[in-house]
Amino acid sequence: MASNGNGEFSFGKGTARNGLSKIQTQKKNNGICHDDSAPPVKAQTIDELHSLQKKRSAPTTPIKGGAQGAFAPPPISEEERQKQQLQSISASLASFVRETGPKVVRGDPARQSETPKVAHVSEHHFAPTISVSDSSLKFTHVLYNLSPAELYEQAIKYEKGSFITSTGALATLSGAKTGRSPRDKRVVKDETTEDELWWGKGSPNIEMDEHTFMVNRERAVDYLNSLDKGPKSPLIHWEKQTCRLVFVNDQFLNWDPENRIKVRIVSARAYHSLFMHNMCIRPSPEELENFGTPDFTIYNAGQFPCNRYTHYMTSSTSIDLNLARREMVILGTQYAGEMKKGLFSVMHYLMPKRQILSLHSGCNMGKDGDVALFFGLSGTGKTTLSTDHNRYLIGDDEHCWSENGVSNIEGGCYAKCIDLSREKEPDIWNAIKFGTVLENVVFEEHTREVDYTDKSVTENTRAAYPIEYIPNAKLPCIGPHPKNVILLACDAFGVLPPVSKLNLAQTMYHFISGYTALVAGTEEGVKEPQATFSACFGAAFIMMHPTKYAAMLAEKMQKHGATGWLVNTGWSGGSYGSGNRIKLPYTRKIIDSIHSGSLLKANYQKTEVFGLEIPTEVEGVPLEILDPVNTWSDKKAYKETLLKLGGLFKKNFETFTNYKIGKDSKLTEEILAAGPNF
Repeated sequence: MASNGNGEFSFGKGTARNGLSKIQTQKKNNGICHDDSAPPVKAQTIDELHSLQKKRSAPTTPIKGGAQGAFAPPPISEEERQKQQLQSISASLASFVRETGPKVVRGDPARQSETPKVAHVSEHHFAPTISVSDSSLKFTHVLYNLSPAELYEQAIKYEKGSFITSTGALATLSGAKTGRSPRDKRVVKDETTEDELWWGKGSPNIEMDEHTFMVNRERAVDYLNSLDKGPKSPLIHWEKQTCRLVFVNDQFLNWDPENRIKVRIVSARAYHSLFMHNMCIRPSPEELENFGTPDFTIYNAGQFPCNRYTHYMTSSTSIDLNLARREMVILGTQYAGEMKKGLFSVMHYLMPKRQILSLHSGCNMGKDGDVALFFGLSGTGKTTLSTDHNRYLIGDDEHCWSENGVSNIEGGCYAKCIDLSREKEPDIWNAIKFGTVLENVVFEEHTREVDYTDKSVTENTRAAYPIEYIPNAKLPCIGPHPKNVILLACDAFGVLPPVSKLNLAQTMYHFISGYTALVAGTEEGVKEPQATFSACFGAAFIMMHPTKYAAMLAEKMQKHGATGWLVNTGWSGGSYGSGNRIKLPYTRKIIDSIHSGSLLKANYQKTEVFGLEIPTEVEGVPLEILDPVNTWSDKKAYKETLLKLGGLFKKNFETFTNYKIGKDSKLTEEILAAGPNF
């Protein structure tokens, strides 16, 4: 083979010892046999080469000032903007008793290539100083609003139990706590909240004082300010000083731009940062560069326990809200849902003060602009039924109803995963991909395929994903005033109809009751259902008395002409153990009839005891199941069970009989009379 003059080889004369043609290595005049090279990389070390792999986006926000008029603020440089941002973060991490916050720098210390710029902030509220300690010599490195890809890297490298599943989702563990700890939730009781909040029997608000909150806050901030780079990493040194590292998310709540809230989440785990990246509303680069001071801050030090000898503490877990300081502290639990629901509680306080109703509900909208709200406790189908191929999803869990219409509080969905299947819930199934957080699921070790039926870790397996992962999500997540208010109950007693049309008083009665019934247990032979009542379908999160939210709902439904419905997604033909669960396709047909308006035109008959109006016909639903008495073979047992459930409703509602609901005394009387009558 000889050169053909183009730097290529060709077979030439002569043979090698094996009988094949000899390869001739005659070079072209330029001395290169075959030139497929490119200019050498502009790097002197491997680290420099790696640095070329990633390019940094330039800021997109125009610098304000100058042309905006004589009274416009002076221009601010990008360097000054970043300095102000670091000062704001340093202020968030400041100790209660120290004069300054920690020395804060941005970025992962393992990736820094130059000396970081340090930001301090003065604490003007408290004068006492303390002796210099080793802690004051450390930098706190802030991983600020990292992208999902960056958070994946942090989780995989430094957090035990983090894995990438076969669909690209991040599987992680929440530690010993795999659900919320409502008995460990505390709220600071001060001069303002003492009168504004709901305290006492039935209330989720367990009091604590300001001093105890500050003890826990100090414990959380000290923990966050002393974190080295992950539990699996060696100690990292920066300029011969030990560094610390925390994740900071600056995000929004409420898609209504007039009423959105700026929140800051300071956490120790990439998992928590990615979870909140998904669940809150993600600012645009322009909004982030001008974020400023947050309206509310979460300190998630969940890996570190509270001191059980501290006043008001009953375990090593404490979730503390201070509404005056606009702060939340988490100690002793790594379950990410505490952050989501903690912020929801905050919105249940802030929004009603603006005459905006906060709602624990799903919400979707038809192509003609008709909006429906879905209320329901866990297991009633709220997420499943609000996620509908034929309608736009506004949100699956938390909403506000203002004079502008409805708006989603969140930027993502938090769906239960137990027994999830592609056939039953394709939208949720397809949303579990890169960027999604999978909590406490079990997967096959080699293929990383998730087994959604496996309850080895917990039955409360969850997926947190951005709402735009749902194909028919409405962005921005806002809509006009609701046309239908749907209350969902999974009635394991099997005596409530599949669907009932409610008048306003009945809607308020069942909204305040917040009923569902679940099976008492899984042991063999245990068949007795257990009634659960949760005021406003979310008693664990409301801050004011339930009648406050009910009065606002009644006013808005009256003003905008919304219709109330009670839909049973539970049992028919008998209680749990003898009857059967109402089939999901039937429930979907009922919901479709509500959306279309055809159910309003149906003929109705009234049930005994509860006085519910039930349709005599629903397209696609067997006639015999519309009135539950028809499905029970033992009519006596049906009547006994119906009276039993009615008694449970009456007993639960005794808590609210001494409260006036709204300004209209007549409405209060009608609501009290709207319950079971026997």
